[in-house]
Amino acid sequence: MTHSDDREDFEQHKERQSIELGKDSGLFGEAKELTLKLDRYDYSYLWSWMGVPVIQLPADIMATQEVIWQTKPDVIIETGVARGGSVLFMASLLEMMGNGKVIGIDIDIRAHNRESIENNPMSKRVTLIEGSSIDEDLVAKVRAEIPDGARVMVVLDSDHSRDHVLAECRAYGPMVTEGCYLVVADTLVGHLSEEEAPKKRSQIWYKGNEPLSALKDYMQETDRFEIDPVINGKLVLSSSPGGYLKCLQR
Repeated sequence: MTHSDDREDFEQHKERQSIELGKDSGLFGEAKELTLKLDRYDYSYLWSWMGVPVIQLPADIMATQEVIWQTKPDVIIETGVARGGSVLFMASLLEMMGNGKVIGIDIDIRAHNRESIENNPMSKRVTLIEGSSIDEDLVAKVRAEIPDGARVMVVLDSDHSRDHVLAECRAYGPMVTEGCYLVVADTLVGHLSEEEAPKKRSQIWYKGNEPLSALKDYMQETDRFEIDPVINGKLVLSSSPGGYLKCLQR
């Protein structure tokens, strides 16, 4: 018995359903409530990659994997290293694809976290830079790490204040190359009331002073990016809904 090749139809169905899901505000509200309930158990802290804490929600990990596979960047820049699982996760994807490096930036790379990263087999594809992600000298150092003609993706996941994220968008957004993604993490905070905002954090962010506000302001300044309706449409159990921006221009 022969079967027709339905791969294209399958992918088109996925796209349509993702876009429709993104329009379902009622379901998004329910997902938000569930995400907040899960936070009681430090849900985003319960996951690891290759033995190192990744501190991400599963949907965000999968979304990041999808765009990396789709766009195959040569360089991925991530601000905010934390315990290192995220940079190692992205480095392992580049290793499987046989090319590329991750540049991890953090104002404070603690010795035990640096050890976890440097002792991991994927450390060969990781470059760590310590300092403020918006310091001009550091930004210049990052730019110098990018080879000519490289495809570049950026993930912003450090200080989540509106001013800092906007400064990061302005510094790193121009480095993102056509077809690749700028990911602004933790946009969910912009959908929460002051009462709902997670309080079990070293720093608490409230609506208006968080990444979604910065993203909206940055999108008013540039026409290089669009909010991808497919990848963002399915990000309902996510900390970064609406945070995946696709670069449209060189």
